[in-house]
Order: sequence, then C-alpha cells, then structure tokens
Amino acid sequence: MWRFIVDESMPRSTVLELRRVGYWAEDVREVSLRGADDDTVFHYAQTQQATLVTADRDFEDIRRFPLGAHYGIVVVRVPDVLPTWIVNAELLKALQQLQGQPLHGALVIVELGRVRVRRQSCPEL
Repeated sequence: MWRFIVDESMPRSTVLELRRVGYWAEDVREVSLRGADDDTVFHYAQTQQATLVTADRDFEDIRRFPLGAHYGIVVVRVPDVLPTWIVNAELLKALQQLQGQPLHGALVIVELGRVRVRRQSCPEL
C-alpha cells in the first residue's frame, strides 16, 4: 500500500481524501513542517518511506530530485482556480490509474484528465 506525505501546497482536504480511500497519508502541517523548505519536506518524506504529493513544480527538477533516488513524487498541476474537490478527484483518479505500479523512484505529473509517469531508464547492457 502506498504511503503519502502531502505538501502544504495542496489543499488541506487532500490528506483526508487519501485516508478516506484507504491510504496512509500525513500532511506536513500535522508534523510542524508548515513553511519548511523543499529539501526539508523532501527529506521528511524519505524518512517516512513515503511518496510526496505536491503542487510545487520545483519538485519536477530531476537534477535536484533524481529519478530512482526517492520514494516517489507526485506533482499535481491543475489551475489554482479549481475547487479543491476537483483537485482531489484528479489526484485520486490518477492514483487509481496507477494502481499496481510502483511509485518508488518515479515522478508522476497529474494534470486535468492526464497522468504522466517518468521513471529512471534502465542502463543498456
């Protein structure tokens, strides 16, 4: 079962929705990481062996957060003007589509009606 750390860039309701459907989820605001820098939030997710869920596009930088070197990052790219229920619905729909696939080491980009997954490529033998 996937584990998630939800960044403060996501609606507060996101962690509740993840829990409602059965995932282990923790909001950084619950563990006194509100206002923490990206590296601190990322490190915390790694210590929890959890995938980070965020709307912060800085986490898409694979030079800073290399593919294969973390427990997974999910970046939710939806317009800020959308109601939180749509944001959460898009995330849950994306996770349902990814069911059975490992998130470990992957960068997942969630957009309206679209999910993209980047994984570390296997070296040629």
